Amino acid sequence: MAPNYVMIVALITFICFSLSFGDDVMLPTSHNYLIAKPNCNERCGDVNIPFPFGMTRDCILQDGFLVTCNYTFQSPRLFFNDTTIQITSISLAGQLNVLHFISKDCYRAGAGISTDETGTGSMLTLQSLFTVSSTANKFIAIGCDTYAIVQGYYTKFGAKIEDSSYITGCTSMCYSIDDAVNDTCSGVGCCETSIPKGAWNITTTLRSYYNYTYTNMTNNPSCSYAFVVDQANFSFSKSYLNNLLHTEKLPLVLDWAVGEDKCKIAKTNSTAYACKSNNSYCHDDSNGYRCSCMQGYDGNPYLIDGCQDINECVDPHPDYRCVKNAICNNTVGSYTCTCRPDFSGDGSTECNRDNPQRKIQNIYLIIGITAGVALMVIIVFGWSYTAFQRRKMSMMKMRFFQENGGLVLLQRLKVEEGSSNTNTVKIFTAEELEKATNGFDKDRVVGQGGFGTVYKGYLKDNCIVAIKKSKVIDRNQIEQFINEVLVLSQINHRNVVKLLGCCLETEVPLLVYEFISNGTLSEHLHDKLKASTLSLDIRLKVAAETAGVLSYLHSAAYPPIIHRDIKSVNILLDKNYTAKVSDFGASRLVPADQTELSTLVQGTLGYLDPEYLQTSQLTEKSDVYSFGVVLVELLTGRKALCFQRPEEERSLAQYFISSVEKGHLFDILDDNIVCDEGNVGQLKNAAVLAQRCLNVKGDDRPTMKEVAAELEAGSRLKHSWAQIDQHSEEIESLMHDTQPLGFGYEYSEHSVHIDSITSHVT
Repeated sequence: MAPNYVMIVALITFICFSLSFGDDVMLPTSHNYLIAKPNCNERCGDVNIPFPFGMTRDCILQDGFLVTCNYTFQSPRLFFNDTTIQITSISLAGQLNVLHFISKDCYRAGAGISTDETGTGSMLTLQSLFTVSSTANKFIAIGCDTYAIVQGYYTKFGAKIEDSSYITGCTSMCYSIDDAVNDTCSGVGCCETSIPKGAWNITTTLRSYYNYTYTNMTNNPSCSYAFVVDQANFSFSKSYLNNLLHTEKLPLVLDWAVGEDKCKIAKTNSTAYACKSNNSYCHDDSNGYRCSCMQGYDGNPYLIDGCQDINECVDPHPDYRCVKNAICNNTVGSYTCTCRPDFSGDGSTECNRDNPQRKIQNIYLIIGITAGVALMVIIVFGWSYTAFQRRKMSMMKMRFFQENGGLVLLQRLKVEEGSSNTNTVKIFTAEELEKATNGFDKDRVVGQGGFGTVYKGYLKDNCIVAIKKSKVIDRNQIEQFINEVLVLSQINHRNVVKLLGCCLETEVPLLVYEFISNGTLSEHLHDKLKASTLSLDIRLKVAAETAGVLSYLHSAAYPPIIHRDIKSVNILLDKNYTAKVSDFGASRLVPADQTELSTLVQGTLGYLDPEYLQTSQLTEKSDVYSFGVVLVELLTGRKALCFQRPEEERSLAQYFISSVEKGHLFDILDDNIVCDEGNVGQLKNAAVLAQRCLNVKGDDRPTMKEVAAELEAGSRLKHSWAQIDQHSEEIESLMHDTQPLGFGYEYSEHSVHIDSITSHVT
């Protein structure tokens, strides 16, 4: 009977303590979220088993999360695999509640240490992903002659290493049980201390200071106790000094992580990365990383689609904040609150029945608060802050001005100011251009690409300008920027975009040009609707004007200038389709005693001179080749380089030459200009001119002066024939059995030849 009586008392005591300590058991939620893998047990008794934990290897993330359900007890109990550590709850928030043994020291006569059969110690060793929570637990010692020690190892630098050991403890003394005070662990009958962060191995031991006889043990407790316990579920009672003898285990909180790496490293291994749900995120923990559902979602972040939207309007939730007289509207990952009709407010803090007087009071209140805050800001910051900001801004502008080559540019402009061909280049301030673009408002953007952004601006004299702002800054390109300013300052031509000035006070240098309203030639050629409005006459006019600019740069400018980046994107059109050549950042001035320059190859694929690409020798004929590609673009409406086309058609220049040689010219010309039979002669002549410009050898190409003259002559001759056609019927007999007349081309038996240089008719 005695043993049975002892077991009954022990069982009752354990149940009482379990109730008083309040084991944190995870209860089922109102959501139908999947917490475990399919076909895996989700519960053992009243304990949920969420993934990455599981009872079989198919149901776990890795071996450390394997648990066992023991059915030999009256109700099933959950344990870590092959251990005596009982699990009472598992939280996906990274905590796990277990039951841990108590260390006991019962006094015996004539000794100061526990050596009889009732004395026990306790030790807990955890696997790599588990540590004893330093925030949820406390080390407690109970007794009237007790000093207790807890020691072991803890994580250091995010890893578990054997030489990172710790030891701590406390002392509890009292003359009798009456000296102790309930709910107080100050050293009288009970003492407490913290444990280090990341402890993964704990061992507790007990000692007493004095020797005892059976006679002096009658009025004092006969045992001392020490344990690490969940402090939220433990409150000291002086009755524990006598009745903890038969209590074996108390609740303990463990922290767990899903992986030993930190998030940044874990994400690089997509296979092993544990945050599988689309609506989950990763965060670092003391011994690794964990996963959680994003705000507005709930469930298991370690399962695919495990985090589901919370319906805050239906399910009780701590973040639900709609007030009375408000309507809740659930959204994906969140919710909104709106007041019912006839009520005003934000729905989250108040919904008041509409009252005109209250609205007026609220307005006055807002005005008063705003005025008060504004006054405080003025008083606090005042003149000193403004002066500091001005000085800081001034120093920053000066630094940017120097870094952007402002001093060099001013010196070189000063050298050039004596030249009669030099245009006046204004140095704008940052405030002027910021005001002109309304703070570089995105609504003022008129062009954008890999190079940067172009804004439309209005200067204070109502002059409309285009302001070019690069996306990135490369201090190695400052020389190129200065070069563009100097080149444009020497060009005075109606078909060149005029440079009005620049600004060097910003982090990225800004260039100010005249504003060209009708976009780029590339936009018109490669947009079906815009291309349909480009007649052959307009296209040849654009070609002639562009050729005229290049002829001017090569022959009339001093020193001569090679553009080096002629392409349809760099040819702008005004409202009358007048061509304006732009972007001289890559241009080079040619010394008077040289005809070619050795440079690093620079340009745009599809337009780049193959001879220049191979030899790095830049000549005026390199611009001729690029112009030839633009002329082919005008004739075909195709892009210069397109990898979506078949391999033999990717390079427009090569495909054009091949088509002309095979007699398939009209198969590749733009339908918008082929439909008119009267254009046949002009098209053939333009194709021949383009073919000459695209010769592989630069010496075989015409000069830009010849090209410009031939285009101009063809335009004048067509106009002359048209006037004659209006006044004479004899034209029909002259044109009988002939092809249409074009520029620089011979036709039929009765041929007319246009000299591309002199434009004389023979």
